[in-house]
Amino acid sequence: MTPPFERILVANRGEIAIRVFRACRELGVSPIAVYSEADAGAPHVRLADEAVLLGAAAPSESYLNIPRLIAAALRTGAQAIHPGYGFLAESASFATAVQEAGLVWIGPPPSAIDAMGSKINSRVLMAGAGVPIVPGTMEEISDAARVIELGEQYGWPIALKASAGGGGRGLKVVHEAGEAERLLDAARREGEAWFGNGAVYVEKYVEDPRHVEIQVMADTHGATVHLGERDCTLQRRHQKIVEESPSPAVNADLRARMGAMAVAAAEAVGYVGAGTVECLLDRHGEFFFLEMNTRIQVEHPVTELVTGIDLVREQILVAAGHPLSFAQDDVVMRGHAIECRVNAEDPANGFTPSPGKLLRHRPPSGPGVRVESGVEEGGEINDRYDPMVAKLLVWDTSRERAIARMRRALDEYEIVGPKTLLPMHRIVMRSPEFAAGETCAGLVEGAWADACAALVAEPGGPVGLAAAGTTIPRHVPVEVDGRRYDVVLRLPAAAGAEEARERIRARQSAGASGAGEGAIASPMQGTLLALEVAEGDHVEAGQIVAVVEAMKMENEVASLHAGTVVHVHVQVGQGVQAGQILLELAGDEA
Repeated sequence: MTPPFERILVANRGEIAIRVFRACRELGVSPIAVYSEADAGAPHVRLADEAVLLGAAAPSESYLNIPRLIAAALRTGAQAIHPGYGFLAESASFATAVQEAGLVWIGPPPSAIDAMGSKINSRVLMAGAGVPIVPGTMEEISDAARVIELGEQYGWPIALKASAGGGGRGLKVVHEAGEAERLLDAARREGEAWFGNGAVYVEKYVEDPRHVEIQVMADTHGATVHLGERDCTLQRRHQKIVEESPSPAVNADLRARMGAMAVAAAEAVGYVGAGTVECLLDRHGEFFFLEMNTRIQVEHPVTELVTGIDLVREQILVAAGHPLSFAQDDVVMRGHAIECRVNAEDPANGFTPSPGKLLRHRPPSGPGVRVESGVEEGGEINDRYDPMVAKLLVWDTSRERAIARMRRALDEYEIVGPKTLLPMHRIVMRSPEFAAGETCAGLVEGAWADACAALVAEPGGPVGLAAAGTTIPRHVPVEVDGRRYDVVLRLPAAAGAEEARERIRARQSAGASGAGEGAIASPMQGTLLALEVAEGDHVEAGQIVAVVEAMKMENEVASLHAGTVVHVHVQVGQGVQAGQILLELAGDEA
């Protein structure tokens, strides 16, 4: 086969850049990398045929800088640009600039990105195309009084969503009227900060739904097909941590109906390439269009494992003008695949980001195991970028066997350095709720997070594991008379969890400076986005007092005590360190 292009520049970093490089090499295409100063030693730079420095570590100076990306492509002789996911992958202006420079954009037309990029506009379009949408507004909401009015109309809670948002950013769930103004401001702020658009709309909050998405592919010859569904219900802060295919809640009939809806949605905007139509599936089997991601998804390998179709390869060939290599009838889902996102986050401390040096990174292997990573042992998880360390995927002939394989792979996975989601995943894969295919509502940030706080894990030591109400095994190797034994000491999980939580509370309230009980410290390194209180204000225990942004996530900081704010140490926009005192309270008199 003649290579579709000679050279492709990948306008991204990390594991998705490496994933695209591999598809390029199999097609006989030379991959070109770009990098920031912070990524000079990153694996994706070394694995490309050529690499171009874009600028400083800040994304605005590197991976989000359109003129520099275009110049890099032209200078290296690339004929096309693949945007990966994140950064500029869903930027219609970037797609347009690529095409105006005489380069091929490996993605949908800018018009389709525009149509689906605004959640408000896409809701209008989909409703016109007969696609079911979640009840809500079709216009921007900018007044807290209107939010309260809609909450009374639909029933609390309701969802505030940034029109240009995605991946959980710009999404706030309002449970009562008193939260309306604060959360409206937060949703607008996130939309403006991440997508340059602060427009917000309101949707009825669907209680305990499944998050099911349909993979679609379309070519320039009139063919649009779907490749079945992925179930992405298991999330924290509205961001996915586990995905699987097929969904335990979708049968052949429902799959056909959801697939037809996704194809209709794609065709309504003249879609080309790989895309994903995200839906909410309620307890009664009714589904609603949520949004369309106009790019390759993080979790695309789940679909590749069950269909045997290389989605990135198809992306590249479609962009070169080739027809799809398969028809709808050729898509057959075989076996079961699961993906666990191994992010540098601390599930025992509110999923706070955990950047730092990767002192040890030993991924598992074996039959049916696939690991995709953009970092390596000795490398750095940079707090300016996405916190992903790796994607761990397994495939087997049934869901039960895939879960067992994932348990084995997780137990073999070794990471020392940053805190990661590995303990959480080990708990999830052994939970009866996940095994039964339930939505597991509330468990990720509730009982499972508490169980993570009870884990016994030491650098280079045992992999502790506890679910609520069980014990924690601690393994101690002992040699007696020339024979090696593995002695297991079991500790009560509940006690361990409470001790861990007390340490977390103490660290947050005392901070690195050793200030008193009334001090509220930042739980992570990042940027102070908002202060919700001022000196002289009275706060209640559990009240949100500040918002700190780190590793592309907003993190709310709550007061652990009631009291009056007597001193504010920081300003909005200021960089803060983990443990740095933000403000101090004078406690209420007993």
